[in-house]
Amino acid sequence: MDLMKRAAGTTTDTGDKAVPPKTDCPWAQLDEQGSGLDVDDFLTTMLSQLVNALRRTVTLPYAEQFALTVPEWRLLALLAHARQLPFAELVLQSTSDKALVSRTLRLLEGRGLVKLDAEGNTPRKKLICSITPEGLALHEQVMPLARKGQAEVIRLLEPEERRAMYQALRKLHGLCVTPGRGDAGGGGGEGE
Repeated sequence: MDLMKRAAGTTTDTGDKAVPPKTDCPWAQLDEQGSGLDVDDFLTTMLSQLVNALRRTVTLPYAEQFALTVPEWRLLALLAHARQLPFAELVLQSTSDKALVSRTLRLLEGRGLVKLDAEGNTPRKKLICSITPEGLALHEQVMPLARKGQAEVIRLLEPEERRAMYQALRKLHGLCVTPGRGDAGGGGGEGE
């Protein structure tokens, strides 16, 4: 991954010419009906495409280096930060569906990276997810590479662009969060 070459407008990983950024902003004079917006200009489309591209070019290489999938890395990072979370809270923070989180946790548990404990004696007992010392050690190995990859991408933007993007993303996230739920249903976060 050489994002500096891509930013300079050279070629993509497949050898295709990199897509130059649009010079005009269809959002600048946007009316309430969104007249003139193409689907490619939708915020959801652009963010989804960006997230997928970042996972492929930034997250996947370092995750694979440590034999982790992106969902495994995401859950490991969340548990390393919290040390222990109830299953429902881990699902909420990961913004993934329960089935994916459950499958991923079982794989991590099989590798000795997380510990799963049932709490209570009722049929609907609470599952508590904890990171093991082995999981924490792996997280400590991966995190410097994750930070470096993220910094490489962020530093492609000028400091003013970074501030504006960060503030805009935080603002939109805050406006889209479902009250009492804590997420907007998307992906991303520390682990990616």
